[in-house]
Amino acid sequence: MASFDDREKIFENKFAHEEKLDFAVEARCSKLFGLWVAEQIGLEGADANTYAMEVVEANLEEPGFEDIMRKVNGDLDEKKIEISDHILRTELDNALAEAKKQIEAES
Repeated sequence: MASFDDREKIFENKFAHEEKLDFAVEARCSKLFGLWVAEQIGLEGADANTYAMEVVEANLEEPGFEDIMRKVNGDLDEKKIEISDHILRTELDNALAEAKKQIEAES
Protein backbone atom coordinates (compact mmCIF):
# COMPACT_ATOMS: atom_id res chain seq x y z
CA MET A 1 0.00 0.00 0.00
CA ALA A 2 1.31 3.42 -0.90
CA SER A 3 2.24 5.68 1.94
CA PHE A 4 0.65 9.05 2.44
CA ASP A 5 3.72 10.76 0.99
CA ASP A 6 3.53 8.57 -2.13
CA ARG A 7 -0.14 9.37 -2.64
CA GLU A 8 0.52 13.06 -2.09
CA LYS A 9 3.25 12.99 -4.73
CA ILE A 10 0.92 11.18 -7.16
CA PHE A 11 -1.77 13.85 -6.70
CA GLU A 12 0.77 16.65 -7.10
CA ASN A 13 2.08 15.10 -10.32
CA LYS A 14 -1.46 14.62 -11.63
CA PHE A 15 -2.31 18.25 -10.83
CA ALA A 16 0.86 19.50 -12.53
CA HIS A 17 0.13 17.37 -15.59
CA GLU A 18 -3.45 18.67 -15.83
CA GLU A 19 -2.26 22.27 -15.46
CA LYS A 20 0.27 21.74 -18.25
CA LEU A 21 -2.44 20.27 -20.51
CA ASP A 22 -4.83 23.14 -19.72
CA PHE A 23 -2.12 25.66 -20.61
CA ALA A 24 -1.36 23.82 -23.86
CA VAL A 25 -5.06 23.73 -24.79
CA GLU A 26 -5.48 27.46 -24.11
CA ALA A 27 -2.36 28.34 -26.09
CA ARG A 28 -3.43 26.15 -29.02
CA CYS A 29 -6.95 27.59 -28.89
CA SER A 30 -5.58 31.13 -28.95
CA LYS A 31 -3.36 30.29 -31.92
CA LEU A 32 -6.18 28.65 -33.89
CA PHE A 33 -8.50 31.56 -33.13
CA GLY A 34 -5.74 34.03 -34.05
CA LEU A 35 -5.26 32.28 -37.39
CA TRP A 36 -9.00 32.50 -38.07
CA VAL A 37 -9.04 36.22 -37.24
CA ALA A 38 -5.91 36.76 -39.35
CA GLU A 39 -7.77 35.27 -42.31
CA GLN A 40 -10.70 37.63 -41.67
CA ILE A 41 -8.42 40.66 -41.77
CA GLY A 42 -6.61 39.47 -44.88
CA LEU A 43 -3.35 38.17 -43.45
CA GLU A 44 -1.64 35.14 -44.95
CA GLY A 45 1.45 33.02 -44.39
CA ALA A 46 4.06 34.40 -42.02
CA ASP A 47 1.95 37.50 -41.30
CA ALA A 48 -0.97 35.30 -40.21
CA ASN A 49 1.32 33.24 -37.98
CA THR A 50 2.81 36.37 -36.45
CA TYR A 51 -0.67 37.71 -35.74
CA ALA A 52 -1.72 34.37 -34.20
CA MET A 53 1.27 34.53 -31.86
CA GLU A 54 0.23 38.05 -30.84
CA VAL A 55 -3.16 36.61 -29.90
CA VAL A 56 -1.46 33.86 -27.88
CA GLU A 57 0.60 36.50 -26.05
CA ALA A 58 -2.50 38.61 -25.40
CA ASN A 59 -4.07 35.59 -23.69
CA LEU A 60 -1.35 35.68 -21.04
CA GLU A 61 -2.64 38.97 -19.63
CA GLU A 62 -5.43 37.46 -17.48
CA PRO A 63 -7.28 34.18 -16.94
CA GLY A 64 -9.93 33.31 -19.49
CA PHE A 65 -10.35 34.63 -23.00
CA GLU A 66 -11.57 38.20 -22.40
CA ASP A 67 -8.06 39.53 -23.03
CA ILE A 68 -7.92 38.05 -26.52
CA MET A 69 -11.46 39.20 -27.25
CA ARG A 70 -10.39 42.77 -26.43
CA LYS A 71 -7.34 42.46 -28.68
CA VAL A 72 -9.24 40.93 -31.57
CA ASN A 73 -12.11 43.42 -31.31
CA GLY A 74 -9.60 46.28 -31.29
CA ASP A 75 -7.82 44.90 -34.34
CA LEU A 76 -11.08 44.35 -36.20
CA ASP A 77 -12.24 47.87 -35.34
CA GLU A 78 -8.93 49.26 -36.57
CA LYS A 79 -9.41 47.49 -39.91
CA LYS A 80 -13.10 48.56 -39.97
CA ILE A 81 -14.23 44.94 -40.15
CA GLU A 82 -17.46 44.15 -38.37
CA ILE A 83 -17.84 40.67 -36.92
CA SER A 84 -20.43 40.21 -34.20
CA ASP A 85 -19.41 39.09 -30.72
CA HIS A 86 -21.65 36.07 -31.25
CA ILE A 87 -19.66 34.95 -34.30
CA LEU A 88 -16.34 35.65 -32.57
CA ARG A 89 -17.34 33.63 -29.51
CA THR A 90 -18.64 30.80 -31.71
CA GLU A 91 -15.31 30.70 -33.54
CA LEU A 92 -13.47 30.84 -30.22
CA ASP A 93 -15.55 27.89 -28.95
CA ASN A 94 -14.76 26.01 -32.18
CA ALA A 95 -11.06 26.75 -31.71
CA LEU A 96 -11.23 25.52 -28.11
CA ALA A 97 -12.89 22.26 -29.14
CA GLU A 98 -10.33 21.73 -31.91
CA ALA A 99 -7.44 22.56 -29.56
CA LYS A 100 -8.67 19.99 -27.03
CA LYS A 101 -8.97 17.39 -29.77
CA GLN A 102 -5.47 18.11 -31.08
CA ILE A 103 -3.81 18.10 -27.64
CA GLU A 104 -5.55 14.87 -26.65
CA ALA A 105 -4.39 13.26 -29.90
CA GLU A 106 -0.81 14.32 -29.15
CA SER A 107 -0.87 12.98 -25.58
